Amino acid sequence: MPSDSRKPLLRALAGEAVWPPPMWLMRQAGRYLPEYRAIRAGVPDFVALCTSPDKAAEVTLQPIRRYGFDAAILFSDILILPWALGHGLEFKEGEGPVLPKLRDAAALDALSLDRVADAVAPIMETVRRVSAGLTAEGFSQTALIGFAGAPFTVACYMVEGGGSRDFAATRALAYADPGLFGRLLDVLTEATIVYLSAQVEAGAEALMLFDSWAGVLSPLQFKAQVIQPTRRIVEVMRQRYPHVPIIGFPRLSGMLLGGYAGATGVQGVGMDTSMDLGLAASQVPAHVALQGNLDPMALVAGGDALQREANAILAAARAANRPYIFNLGHGIVPQTPPDHVAALRDLVRGA
Repeated sequence: MPSDSRKPLLRALAGEAVWPPPMWLMRQAGRYLPEYRAIRAGVPDFVALCTSPDKAAEVTLQPIRRYGFDAAILFSDILILPWALGHGLEFKEGEGPVLPKLRDAAALDALSLDRVADAVAPIMETVRRVSAGLTAEGFSQTALIGFAGAPFTVACYMVEGGGSRDFAATRALAYADPGLFGRLLDVLTEATIVYLSAQVEAGAEALMLFDSWAGVLSPLQFKAQVIQPTRRIVEVMRQRYPHVPIIGFPRLSGMLLGGYAGATGVQGVGMDTSMDLGLAASQVPAHVALQGNLDPMALVAGGDALQREANAILAAARAANRPYIFNLGHGIVPQTPPDHVAALRDLVRGA
């Protein structure tokens, strides 16, 4: 069924310049909230938390109860998809995600698209519970966002075996063996379509693709590794679910953001902290919503610094007179005081 078009977030993604702008924050559910830490303390394994529908749904709803944001985003992780494909995944304290390094055809051939749907079934139950919870708890104007990591960024972690400053091994593999790397992106693209389709069927009203490491690529590689897989995903999802908008977030893409927005067909683009909103407005097609892009450290600082940064973004968005969603330029960091988030919400709502 079509989503409720009266919801502010969905109105913005449909091309309407809503004011005050709809607001949500990347990583709004998580480590900065004491109620999240209380749940996390009882589930030491992060993958187990993501695949426990009762706990993951509760965590997703926590910031909505506290702040009344215009969107709830599924609590999960971009690396759930390689896990669902049968690739190893651990989250180690102080180290982050650890995966086997995928560097050859044998490792690629071991991935199984057939197991994805069953593996992510608990996450679909989380989506259903959040959808029902938003209605039951009176958040009728809050949209539910499903998400996935974009193929290139997920490939980065799989090839590298975890996080990296520049993902040099991934970039080197893409140049040295474009056939192998292209096959990996193809598998991830098809798995992402399966995963996102299941989220929509379970109740997601909008979708987001996180391409966190798009900015490490050359312009030529950006077109091949970021734009092409994203365009394939968007095309299929729009054919299947024309009422469900997609937000793309090619972080650190800089001057390539406008081309990404036009070529992929997304309905919204996330801007990272370094992006000038006025410049983005001049490059991104007018019907595409801009989303972002407060520095998460300004939210940590609070007070006058937060007000100056947020007001500057709001002023630029108002001057652009186009669809806009207030958000951060990257995710909330754990040391963020929850009362600063409340102050930001009040500032945006009062714009």
